[in-house]
Amino acid sequence: MGTGWQDSGYVFTRPDGAPVEGSTLTQHFNTLLRQARLRRIRFHDLRHSTATLLLGQGVELVVIKELLGHAPIGFTATVYAHVQLRLQRDAIDLLGHALRNPTETTGKPEDSDEPPLAGATVR
Repeated sequence: MGTGWQDSGYVFTRPDGAPVEGSTLTQHFNTLLRQARLRRIRFHDLRHSTATLLLGQGVELVVIKELLGHAPIGFTATVYAHVQLRLQRDAIDLLGHALRNPTETTGKPEDSDEPPLAGATVR
């Protein structure tokens, strides 16, 4: 655009560098969803989905807070508390399964003659 370029500081802009209007973004996003035959969601839901997926992959809450631009970490923790509770529940379920069935924790038997760690005698 040369001298017509407006440096707005945004990553996604109109061709002249000006910010994209929210309604225009929503229209384009909804068109893409229809073309892909996906159910309609809000554009903002992508942000929430990203944070949820990152939490599920074990990314620290403080890192997610920074990525989302939340000032207090308490806000991030409150919004995504349901995800943290689910992850904690899943972890406890895995632990319970490992304690009940120590040979099934990896899904395949060990190759060595040693007993599994959970089945070892404690002295």
